[in-house]
Amino acid sequence: MKQVLETNGLVCPFPLVEAKDAIGGMDNGDELVINFDCTQATEAIPQWAAENGYPVTHFDRTGEASWTITVQKA
Repeated sequence: MKQVLETNGLVCPFPLVEAKDAIGGMDNGDELVINFDCTQATEAIPQWAAENGYPVTHFDRTGEASWTITVQKA
């Protein structure tokens, strides 16, 4: 299952806080797509994913100051 989390407009660290809450209720193998526009989250979210053993399956810049990252719960 894939869940989309829209955090555009939220300042850091809230995109990461929201992602942690969302992935907590997901099953292993599910993917969380996080859309964000906080530049610090470009480092914080991949670091959090790596520290927790969650593979990043997609990471892309979608605009001048916006990104999307897909993290798989493992």
